[in-house]
Amino acid sequence: MPLNRRTFLGTSAAAGAGVAMAGGAAVPAEAHGRGNGRPPKRYSFTVMGTTDLHGNVFNWDYFTDKEFDDKAHNDVGLAKISTLVEQVRAEKGRHNTLMIDAGDTIQGTQLSYYYAKIDPITAKRGPVHPMAQAMNAIGYDAAALGNHEFNYGIPVLRKFEEQCDFPLLGANALDAKTLQPAFAPYVIKRIRTPHGPDVKVAILGLTNPGIAIWDKVNVSGKMVFPGLEEQAAKFVPRLRSMGADVVIVSAHSGTSGTSSYGDQVPYVENAAALVAEQVPGIDAILVGHAHLEIPEYFVENKETGKQVVLSEPLKWGQRLTLFDFDLVWEKGRWVVERAGSQVLNSNTVAEDPKITGLLADEHKKVVAYVNQVIGTSTAAMTTAEAAWKDEPIIDLINVVQAETVKAALAGGAYASLPVLSQASCFSRTAQIPAGDVTIKDAAGLYPFENTLEARLLTGAQIKDYLEFSARYYVQTAAGAPVDTAKLTNADNTPDYNYDAVSGLTYDIDIAKPNGSRIVNLSFEGKAIDPAAQFVLAVNNYRASGGGNFPHVPAAKQLWANSEEIRNTIIAWVQAKGSVDGSQFASVDWRLTRDGVPVF
Repeated sequence: MPLNRRTFLGTSAAAGAGVAMAGGAAVPAEAHGRGNGRPPKRYSFTVMGTTDLHGNVFNWDYFTDKEFDDKAHNDVGLAKISTLVEQVRAEKGRHNTLMIDAGDTIQGTQLSYYYAKIDPITAKRGPVHPMAQAMNAIGYDAAALGNHEFNYGIPVLRKFEEQCDFPLLGANALDAKTLQPAFAPYVIKRIRTPHGPDVKVAILGLTNPGIAIWDKVNVSGKMVFPGLEEQAAKFVPRLRSMGADVVIVSAHSGTSGTSSYGDQVPYVENAAALVAEQVPGIDAILVGHAHLEIPEYFVENKETGKQVVLSEPLKWGQRLTLFDFDLVWEKGRWVVERAGSQVLNSNTVAEDPKITGLLADEHKKVVAYVNQVIGTSTAAMTTAEAAWKDEPIIDLINVVQAETVKAALAGGAYASLPVLSQASCFSRTAQIPAGDVTIKDAAGLYPFENTLEARLLTGAQIKDYLEFSARYYVQTAAGAPVDTAKLTNADNTPDYNYDAVSGLTYDIDIAKPNGSRIVNLSFEGKAIDPAAQFVLAVNNYRASGGGNFPHVPAAKQLWANSEEIRNTIIAWVQAKGSVDGSQFASVDWRLTRDGVPVF
């Protein structure tokens, strides 16, 4: 993969040349500082930030084909964010603001999927990506790369980068051969002040080392992703030496200091707070990746004792972060006197008609696409209770995956081995209705662009895998009341990191501690043989180490497919014509306490 220097050389400015301006009229220079009995010169400006937009432009849920809503009545989308941004600019003065993002932009909705796969932006005379159109119209100054930027492959990402009027930043996304930045590491923006000297604001972009695992098929041999702390320590002093008065990091990395990939990569996944703590010279960090809301969070730098402000706006455009900086002119330079942050809720404003009008045609095309009928279902199925019960709708994923792998291995050396399959409850609101089944129904059931693999495991390894998965449940003593609202997501384990495995039977005893919960593990009615070999139909995220499940990443790969599992489900329904749960649904697992079923 040749190094792309266009953005780096065009907008970043290694020797101070090419530094971008953020509007405003210059005022003749005058005496500054505290000399001659004059009060010190002061200036304030605001940096707005979004993250984890995941393809949301409209306040619309393409999986339900209606306006987005949740229990908290949040709204989503860049059209709402645009209204907030314009309000802030009107209040502060446009020339006193900057606008940045912390990544995960081009994956997540059927709108973004459509323009990556159905009418791809990479086609000759292809369309401009809706997210590029919306972000250009809003006037972003920079965006960090997220891990999901790589889901559709580097060519799609490069085309998106080309279509953006702002740089995509990734100081720790390096060309695998040269180990030089493959994207612009930073951009420096000049903000004019009423006092003469400009404020130089450096924005450093950092992305997630987990890309090396999660999108291995797309980046292996092309790019490498060292740790955030390592690259921040390299670039922040450089930015200060170039005259940056304010250094802001846009980091697609949470604050917890944890990783979901264990020791498979020697870097921390959620390292934003560590960056603030370990690297001197940073004023603020826009946090992404974790899908949490953090209005304002201060971390003390160990070397300087300085407080660094961090903020993470809630995903999908539900919140807009505002970093407010108060500067004072001291000893011939601007110094940050105070920095704080807050978040604004996008449900308080209407959508900006400038954005909805700009992308009305694209929205209509995608709505028509997701409403295409692909078959019928004899009964309604839902994921409402799939996080704690073996439900037919999850069995649907597993039967499609198992049948696909069996067909792929037919006639080969492993054709006689039993095929198991793993699946997660990605969304608790997914449903297959009775009657017509559409693309949006299948997409809602499987919202990620995962592909399918077959890995070879032993019975003992399968048991380890299930024990790891069962950590998802909160330990609940026999006889104690069971509240499903508090039963799952132990230690903040997300739903997508709990796997149900089909093709065998087992109980999960939630009264027992982690590591000893899987009981009555059987295959074809007999206790599983620890030495027996099984084929596991598994998504590429899990096979690559996502979630840090044991054994699978190191297991022998028997087969892999480039087709998305979602499309495989769609094709299966189209081929069958009708989905009949009675033909494939079975209760393979259940929750128990001391042998007594919980439900």
